[in-house]
Amino acid sequence: MTGLGWFAAIIVGALAGWIAEKIMKTDHSLLLNIVLGILGAIVFNAILTFVFGSTLGGWIGQLVAGIVGACILISLGRAVRSA
Repeated sequence: MTGLGWFAAIIVGALAGWIAEKIMKTDHSLLLNIVLGILGAIVFNAILTFVFGSTLGGWIGQLVAGIVGACILISLGRAVRSA
């Protein structure tokens, strides 16, 4: 995650994954929430970089990126499982 240390990335990733879990009405473990939040932030920041040439910075920006990215990953997971 851009600009955050590994400990902060875990905290923000867990929170982002948990919020995305509630938005998408799923039930995951804490570990999967952390992974989804961190990977979600990476995915969404890559999308932002490709489209706008910039990413969201700071704790709040990475939290938002993690939530949106985790929702994207959960949606992709559902699409793959249903196909």
